[in-house]
Amino acid sequence: MRYFFAFVLTCFLTILTVGFSQVLPDGIDTLPFVCEARANETTPTTEAEREQAEQREKYRTVLPAYLTAMPEEPITEIKLPVEGVSLSEVADTWGGPRSGGRTHEGQDIFAAKDTAIYSGTEGYVYRIGSNLRGGNTVVVVTNAGWRIYYAHLSSYAEDLKEGQFVTTETLLGYVGNTGNAQSTPPHLHIGIYVSKENNCDWAAINPYPYFSD
Repeated sequence: MRYFFAFVLTCFLTILTVGFSQVLPDGIDTLPFVCEARANETTPTTEAEREQAEQREKYRTVLPAYLTAMPEEPITEIKLPVEGVSLSEVADTWGGPRSGGRTHEGQDIFAAKDTAIYSGTEGYVYRIGSNLRGGNTVVVVTNAGWRIYYAHLSSYAEDLKEGQFVTTETLLGYVGNTGNAQSTPPHLHIGIYVSKENNCDWAAINPYPYFSD
């Protein structure tokens, strides 16, 4: 326990010394707690994977501020975020087989390329960026620290920024097939990740039951 508190103090002092690596939510300037280093992190095998892992840790530094910025009561619905698509047009794709023995941890919403994508909930934009699997992505942290993950975007809304508070009227970007979806028709992949016991790590849940028109 003594070593844990020493680790936390070291992290906190480092943050104070060098400043936040990433952006805090609008109107918030302190961290309520510090995330421990991620346990059982897979060792990167390529330069691209190493850079991706380093980016994850930078964002993890400010994650506590996002986890506590919204109400503690979990959301009850996600407004379908793709313009012009209704719930009757969306199939439940949760758990479908994927390459490498994976299963699908989200829902795919198909639409024409560059169809507008709006935030399905209120929340704060935690991350805007690209990764090897999701391509162009946006992560919005909403109630109870739930992370709503939007992936395969063709491009982002011009004025979108990290730390910004968004509503269901906020444009996030446009439907595409970036990342590992380049061989598929354009679509939005949307995932929900809820906090585990330590708050900083996450587990995926099925978004489909939360969708509403």
